[in-house]
Amino acid sequence: MSLEATMNCQSIVCLGELLIDFVCTDIDQGLVKGKSFLKKAGGAPSNVAVAITRLGGRVRLAAQVGNDPFGEFLIETLRQESVDTALIIRDNALPTTLAFVGIQHDGERDFVFCRGADGNLSLQSLPADFLSGSRIVHLGAATGLMDGEFYQTYTTIARRAKEQGKMLSFDPNFRSGLWGGNEAEFIRRCEPFLNMADVVKMSEEELELITGQTDRIQGCRYLHDRGATFVTITLGSQGTWASHRDGEQALVPSIAVNSVDSTGAGDAFVGALLLRFMQRDTRAITFDDFVVDVTWANKVGALTCTRFGAIDAIPSLAELA
Repeated sequence: MSLEATMNCQSIVCLGELLIDFVCTDIDQGLVKGKSFLKKAGGAPSNVAVAITRLGGRVRLAAQVGNDPFGEFLIETLRQESVDTALIIRDNALPTTLAFVGIQHDGERDFVFCRGADGNLSLQSLPADFLSGSRIVHLGAATGLMDGEFYQTYTTIARRAKEQGKMLSFDPNFRSGLWGGNEAEFIRRCEPFLNMADVVKMSEEELELITGQTDRIQGCRYLHDRGATFVTITLGSQGTWASHRDGEQALVPSIAVNSVDSTGAGDAFVGALLLRFMQRDTRAITFDDFVVDVTWANKVGALTCTRFGAIDAIPSLAELA
């Protein structure tokens, strides 16, 4: 089978939380004063998965939801988006995880989490061969590094992916609502994944928090020294800082949009970037290829900011033409 044919028949596996976002539509009121909320499907890895299918790719999502109406809503939403839901487990013991999202005028957000079933995902509940047929495995860590069964599952799957020669993608997705006051433990739990990941995506704030570096170049060098080949630092309206292990770095500009809600924008960026990587020989991606792919992913992320919600806001391939 040719490399092109092999790439076409393979998929990306995403691992992480699948949850309900209750998005406050009272802009600038926050979660204290806000009264109106929209129910949206969310969770960083699920947003990445939908971005991949919206843009024409194939993806499987491994996650756990409650055996409740919210879980049913989430599974049905992903099915409608052509995401392979065979690896989504229903939990009879805990309800579906919820997140409440407050939005500021510039589209920035604050979160409060009510954690539930996602933390119970066990390795034993997944098929032994569920990584087969994939070349890229993405780990979105908003809740994946927290205490619980899922943390052990998350760690074991990352190691297996590396042992099997998969390209491993890691996004720490730091949320102060989950880790505020315990940042040192969050950083400690990120370390093994930074040692394994081929692709790392962070915000500028996460880069400083995790690496201790205020300079982008030095922060990226820290991540490359840990093992990452490709590092992207998302900078909002400025674009993305793209850094390659061989030493080449560049600011890749984004496009101007009227941002109303940045929820899911970073995840849409990741999905778009990984899909472009999937369409290449991952062993031979040059820095020029990387910049081209980041440019396209920037556009996907920017357009996601123009609508409320995460999954609902991710653009289709037709909208990028």
